[in-house]
Amino acid sequence: MLFRSTTETDLDRVTAVTVDEPVGWIPADRYLEELEEGMYRPEWTWIAEDGGRVVARALWWGQASSEHPVALDCLHVDPSVADRVAVAAGLITAGLRAFAEQGAPKPPLYNLTLPNGWRQDPAVVAALAWRRDAALMAGLTAEVERLRLEWTPDAGLPASSGRLTFTEGSDEEFLDVFRRIAVDSLDGETRRNLAAIGAEATAREEVAFYLSCPGERSWWRLARTPDGQVAGLALPSATPYSRNVGYLGVVPELRGRGYVDDVLAEITRVQVEAGAELITATTDTDNAPMAAAFARAGYRTAQTRMIYAVPESPGATQAPAS
Repeated sequence: MLFRSTTETDLDRVTAVTVDEPVGWIPADRYLEELEEGMYRPEWTWIAEDGGRVVARALWWGQASSEHPVALDCLHVDPSVADRVAVAAGLITAGLRAFAEQGAPKPPLYNLTLPNGWRQDPAVVAALAWRRDAALMAGLTAEVERLRLEWTPDAGLPASSGRLTFTEGSDEEFLDVFRRIAVDSLDGETRRNLAAIGAEATAREEVAFYLSCPGERSWWRLARTPDGQVAGLALPSATPYSRNVGYLGVVPELRGRGYVDDVLAEITRVQVEAGAELITATTDTDNAPMAAAFARAGYRTAQTRMIYAVPESPGATQAPAS
């Protein structure tokens, strides 16, 4: 079995791969379109060959401006392969090793999209099982289940209580609020980063990441109480595909007062005024309060994502995702 990245001469064989399992995958037309834009690249596209036949494919994705890939978007091993887990794990491992040798500051995660209610569908459970086992075998042992939510105009703008005002702020002001809201956060990634690298590095990583996103810096807002006290932050943002909620949070001492609804309403309002007709968001399934806030604001769950990543090491130095 040969694991390798592709070249332009492999294009027809790469795009000929189809997935007949009920999980998220990348069809040929999308791959070709985003290959042209630099979000997929031959060196980020890996295949497994057995006797010259392509039996597995892994597509890593990044933003057009990314130096290194951000996430594994699509993993497939032909059903004829006797041990799909071993081949998939070998393919992931080979790709991650190459990216590390090329200077990637952290291993890209594996993002697997599933339909709602996937646990009740045996075919989806089976499709997830071997991919999950392969991810774990390759060292992507930090597992998180996340909801992907969507707001559309038919839901109506969420109501605001009017208790908060929203102002612009400097990067340093946002950095300070990021540090504060990381404390006792229910967001899994924030908690892992806090434990691994501390509040200061976590805050700097978040600010750097959102500055690198396609959204406008001018959309960012600080939330304040009537007496001027900072209550939290609202970061409307964007991906290459849609506008999104980005990041929101309330400082620990003001939680439990319903301010999260006002912050989310402000993000939604800013996005709509900027012309958004679709706003996406994600939250961990374990973060029930945040999921409830999205539901109150008219965001519906569109799909589930299983995220697999290399666990953070305490004290490790990280660079923000591109």
